[in-house]
Amino acid sequence: QVQLAESGGGLVQAGGSLRLSCAASGGTFRSYAMGWFRQAPGKEREFVAAMSWDGRGTYYADSVKGRFTISRDNAKNTVYLQMNSLEPEDTAVYSCAAATTTRFVRAGRIDYWGQGTQVTVSS
Repeated sequence: QVQLAESGGGLVQAGGSLRLSCAASGGTFRSYAMGWFRQAPGKEREFVAAMSWDGRGTYYADSVKGRFTISRDNAKNTVYLQMNSLEPEDTAVYSCAAATTTRFVRAGRIDYWGQGTQVTVSS
């Protein structure tokens, strides 16, 4: 059993930056691939980024490539999403997720979800 808790969301102006954190507890964090999803009002949840357990495999949605960076610190049981050059279109609830592999993360085959944190980008 793994529990995930996101933090770091908030209100930021376009062009600004935020760093989201997702702290895991209750399980073997190192065994999981981790990822981030987002869901804007009235839209379906979409994949944002994923990273393998050892950090060797990283994947990003085309919409965030070059702007967002996923990282993880297994010693701290934490995964991060650094978001730069934020745009109003990035406004959404961001959720972290754990799955067996990055392929599963990207496919939405998620074992554990966090509660989500709101990111609002104003113009």
